[in-house]
Amino acid sequence: MSPAPTDPTDFSYSVVIPVYNSQDVVGRTVAAVLEVFEAAGLRHQVVLVNDGSRDGSWDVIAALAAQSPHVVALDLLRNYGQHHANLAGMREASGDYVITLDDDLQNPPDQALLLIDKAMEGHDVVFGRFERKQARGHRRLGSKVISMINRRVFDQPAGLAVSNFRILRRDVVDRICASRTAHPYITGQALMYSSDPADVLVRHDPRPVGTSSYGLRRIASLVLTILFSYSVFPLRLAAGVGFAVAGGSFLLGLFYLVRSLFVDSPVPGWTTIAVLLALLNGFVIMLLSMLGEYVVRTLNAVSAVSTYHVARRVSS
Repeated sequence: MSPAPTDPTDFSYSVVIPVYNSQDVVGRTVAAVLEVFEAAGLRHQVVLVNDGSRDGSWDVIAALAAQSPHVVALDLLRNYGQHHANLAGMREASGDYVITLDDDLQNPPDQALLLIDKAMEGHDVVFGRFERKQARGHRRLGSKVISMINRRVFDQPAGLAVSNFRILRRDVVDRICASRTAHPYITGQALMYSSDPADVLVRHDPRPVGTSSYGLRRIASLVLTILFSYSVFPLRLAAGVGFAVAGGSFLLGLFYLVRSLFVDSPVPGWTTIAVLLALLNGFVIMLLSMLGEYVVRTLNAVSAVSTYHVARRVSS
């Protein structure tokens, strides 16, 4: 028998919104969030994190923070990426629950109430499962690839959908904020540090202004971050290929050795030697590069005091 849902009004909520080049829409997003939470009678805080925008986004959110007691604006020193911005917002957030959503109104603020209702059933993390994701083909393909990696690396439960539209209980947020990693990945860390994740069906609206800046390069960068920062899979893959190449080279060498005992070859064999050397040396270089990637990321994690820097903070 499942426990009765908790009353949402017993808790406070912080809404963290990373902001990047969205001066034309972020004001509408914040207004919608404030309207939804005030109408629902929920104690709330909105944390806006400007992630190195090149337009006037900082001026917009700084003005909002100066005018509203519920809004805090952070200006990062440069563009660090969405997950770093979310981490900065989580460390600023004071709510019992933290909700993360995008700045472009594709995550409708009224749908956050569905996340809250699901969390009140006792779940420590609730992800939004989109009815139909309003995104280009490469974004949907990238999401599927990342979901496959999440299942392998973070043991994402079968049937659980994950997204950047989510609510996290304070204990999960504290674990994420305390973790030492130079490459934060909030979705994976939420899976790592939660004991009872869930999802709920939510709406995903088209972007009203502009286009998404999350292209193929950023998707590829995120995939590499997950693989090299949270998984030994690339190293094990390289080791497996290395063993296969070594085994094939051994068999090929044995074949030529046996053949030389029975057949006199008029050809000196320089081609075979050159091919083998090129193949083996190429693999050694690949393996060393793989190891180097791990070493660099390990050094970053050990030596980095902060993965981002806040240049300015504005609140009323």
